[in-house]
Amino acid sequence: MKKYILRIISVGLLGLFSCEMDLRTELPYQSYEYASLDENGGNWKPILISSGAELSISAPEPTSSGAYQAELADTKSAIQQMNPTQRKNIAYWTNNPVVRWNEIALTLIAKYNLIPGPNPDGSYTLPNPSNPEGPPAFPFAHPPYASRALAYLSVAQYDGLISAWHYKYTFNRPAAYVNDPSIPFAYKHQDMPAYPSDGAVIATASRKILTAMFPLEAAFLEQKEKEHLECLLLSGEFVKSDLEAGSKLGSDIAEKAMMRASTDGMKNAQTSKAVSDSISNAAFQRFGWKWENMESPQRPVGLTPLFGKVRMWNVPKVEDTRPGIPPAPGSAAYEADVKILKDYAENRTPERRRIANFWQDGLSTYTPPGHWNDFANRYIVQYKMNTLRSARTLAYLNMAIMDGGISCWDAKYYYHYPRPIQLIPNFETIAGSPNFPAYTSGHSVFSAAGAEVLAYIFPKEANQFRAWAEEAALSRVYGGIHWTFDATVGTQQGRDVAQYTIQRAQQDGADQ
Repeated sequence: MKKYILRIISVGLLGLFSCEMDLRTELPYQSYEYASLDENGGNWKPILISSGAELSISAPEPTSSGAYQAELADTKSAIQQMNPTQRKNIAYWTNNPVVRWNEIALTLIAKYNLIPGPNPDGSYTLPNPSNPEGPPAFPFAHPPYASRALAYLSVAQYDGLISAWHYKYTFNRPAAYVNDPSIPFAYKHQDMPAYPSDGAVIATASRKILTAMFPLEAAFLEQKEKEHLECLLLSGEFVKSDLEAGSKLGSDIAEKAMMRASTDGMKNAQTSKAVSDSISNAAFQRFGWKWENMESPQRPVGLTPLFGKVRMWNVPKVEDTRPGIPPAPGSAAYEADVKILKDYAENRTPERRRIANFWQDGLSTYTPPGHWNDFANRYIVQYKMNTLRSARTLAYLNMAIMDGGISCWDAKYYYHYPRPIQLIPNFETIAGSPNFPAYTSGHSVFSAAGAEVLAYIFPKEANQFRAWAEEAALSRVYGGIHWTFDATVGTQQGRDVAQYTIQRAQQDGADQ
């Protein structure tokens, strides 16, 4: 444990981003020249489809045709009539809207990350996707829900852009401002074909996925898609048919993503009290202990007890990453951990409180999975990734994080291990009392899985990512809601889960 702590303290963890990033999700970046165009990106191996060619669009009109020339004129006319609001919108969306749509997702996660309250009679009604207005409103965007929403969003974007790249370099139709030099271009010049519009793929796929995940935001998301598509036209890069082709690809890949989502088992993750009780009783028969909810008022069912049975992206079966049994209460290893936690509780230094608070990611925040997406967005911009490579980064990140969450929840409800507040007399936390078992730590697994993928994508930053992940894990021990073995074992669990995703990434063709 000492080695683990020293490694955390020895690294300057937050110098690059500072505590200001806690809930900021809109990066102040501008259009930039891509570090690479990835001209062979249409040959990369996607996730949901067999190849970029599986989705279909029609061949574009030749640039010499009357139909295309009319579209050029329409684009030029629209630009000439732009108003100040439209100019501001163009600056907001930039030439990498993958990041902007991810930020929108993080904002919605924070908005809906609220525990449904009890009914007047003390009972609880679960959020229901069939009645999203509730009460309570659907969804409750807790960490497992957030990880899933981000995974489907990013995977759909990535596959849709592989298809877009396939057709871009098949048809090679130049951008509007290239075909007509009198058309001004709002962003940095990139020598990339315009048909189909990659931005339109992102806009439509993102709107459809996020609408499915946050149905009460349908009107808001439709407005954001409309605004984004308008900005793509007004940027000077695209004509209407470029956008229509991109939107078709976005719509088609979103449908495939949601087809998978409809059968991945998430709808069964939140159980009845009878099922929840049977899970805890099975753990008690197995190990002689079970977690009890110490929150007040107490919810009768833990958080998504069957999330561990949701279909994973890259791990063959959840048992492949299930960690070993935790220390039995009363054992020497357990008593040593009690001593550590009591020492932390009696010596809550300002630095330990800062760390606990920085990584809290509790209610009304974008959750631990969102925290790692925020990190990824900043490095995507720093490394000047194009839209395709940006979507790839977020797709692998979020698949690993979701798989990590599934693996973690499997362990939580298989072992059903009590939290410190349940077993240590008169113990107090500074981070609340979550209504799900302790072992392993969700923060630790989510963070380690995310850190390993980002270390693979950005190898020069690997030490930084891994140090952040270890600090995130330790923050939960400082907060008093986890045992040290929840954190250390959870960190290794997240690393193990991430390797399955990294192995897939190494075979998709992007590194060649």
